[in-house]
Amino acid sequence: MHVPDGFLNAPVSVATGAVAAAAVAVSLRGARRELAGTAAYHGAERTAPLAGLVAAFVFAVQMLNFPVGAGTSGHLMGGALAAILVGPYTGVLALSVVLLMQALLFADGGLTALGTNITLIGIVTVVVSYAVFRALVRVLPRRRGSVTAAAFVSALLSVPAAAAVFTGLYALGGTAEVPLGKVLTAMLGVHTLIGVGEALITTATVGAVLAVRPDLVYAARGLARPLVLRSGPVATPGSGPAPRATAATSTDSAAGPAPAPAPAARPASARKVWAGGLAATLLCAGVVSFYASAAPDGLEKVAGEYGISSQEEEHGLADSPLADYGVASIADERLSGGLAGLIGVGTTLAAGAGVLVAVRRRGNAGAAGAPAAEGSGGRAENAEDGAGRTPAGSA
Repeated sequence: MHVPDGFLNAPVSVATGAVAAAAVAVSLRGARRELAGTAAYHGAERTAPLAGLVAAFVFAVQMLNFPVGAGTSGHLMGGALAAILVGPYTGVLALSVVLLMQALLFADGGLTALGTNITLIGIVTVVVSYAVFRALVRVLPRRRGSVTAAAFVSALLSVPAAAAVFTGLYALGGTAEVPLGKVLTAMLGVHTLIGVGEALITTATVGAVLAVRPDLVYAARGLARPLVLRSGPVATPGSGPAPRATAATSTDSAAGPAPAPAPAARPASARKVWAGGLAATLLCAGVVSFYASAAPDGLEKVAGEYGISSQEEEHGLADSPLADYGVASIADERLSGGLAGLIGVGTTLAAGAGVLVAVRRRGNAGAAGAPAAEGSGGRAENAEDGAGRTPAGSA
């Protein structure tokens, strides 16, 4: 659902640009907490680069249009995937980087419509999916299966939500006279089908990361609270909170001290997530993208049927060397598209990781000077880190 130039008039385009700029500014502050607040987790120093990898993965999978019937295709938007894996604020930044790279390098999504695309794909999908996800995990059993179920539903609903917001924007500033009721029905219908594909991709990806490093799934932290082996006296009234239920304690001095807890096994290295994620990303962009559906996506299909596309303007960078996801100097279509995809992955990974590493470092610098008692209203939150431990802090 990349909106091209010309679909919306200047006032609405400027307004969505302002909304996007404000959301990015807010997300910069929020992402500092999401990224810097993971220091208690194994491999926390790799969290920001992994968020950059999420941006590159979303870029690659967005190249894979899948058919949804009636000569229409769809592709991943990635809002739910990014929000669940790296957090909503970091997700907005990651998707903004993806959309910026697509507009500037590949002439995908209008330049004047960049704010609109960030609003629809980078904000609406993230906000809707994360709100639905958090609501579901509060009522579902606290286990990993609930995470994947909530991921499926939240991803599914985020796509028609973005379609509905686009129709509302078109009602305010559309440049063609169209029957808005019919456009809304058509947009919701086709994007609900696309949402099914979005949900399947999101669920598969989140489930794969959960299986290897559940502590790296931002939205899954704190869903399980493991028992901790402790020893010591039982807390008395007025002495503070009692310790958690223990697997074994000893109050009999003749029995000797309670046994020390067995060391927890270290989780799988984050390098495995890096290697697997990067391999899948390169494979999607460099090879699988050649077999993507050539049918118009949901927005293109509806815009063509109702005369909206007649107002489309040529992209300002339509003559760029990588326009339309191909290298202009290479005649072989397969090689041209594959190389363009790999270039896109590399630039998106570099830009995304660079921005997010800088945000994390600034967040860590700010946290170092903050009082230790600050954070989450002073509450100590426990979260399962995949090794069975309960970290001292939570993102």
